[in-house]
Amino acid sequence: MTVREPAASRQHHRAHADAVDAFIAAANSDDPDHRSALLSRALTADVVFWGPLGRGSGRGAVADFVTEVVQGYRDGGCRMVRTTSVDAPHEWARFGWRFEGPDGATVLSGTDMVHLTAAGDIDEIVVFAGPLH
Repeated sequence: MTVREPAASRQHHRAHADAVDAFIAAANSDDPDHRSALLSRALTADVVFWGPLGRGSGRGAVADFVTEVVQGYRDGGCRMVRTTSVDAPHEWARFGWRFEGPDGATVLSGTDMVHLTAAGDIDEIVVFAGPLH
């Protein structure tokens, strides 16, 4: 017997994955306007971002992080890739990612945790870069 996830739960999970994928697409966008539009679709205006380099608040802080750190690797043809499904038990979700070079080799990998609002927008991001020791 197969246990099926309720339809409401599947829709909730899809909203989580949509927000995560929009965030990753923003990280990979070379167009600042497109990147901003994707971040607006994925994040609340007052999102809190926790990363290896510190804490930031607001969509602008996330945009600055993406522009300065992630986009800094774009000249070399690097891109961010989601490597796992989005595991979303309720309003929290986690997913694995890697930053890969043009040859597909991993430059950096990690796991992010995100908190989502009832509307499906990310209001908190916690970035864990590198392997867990």
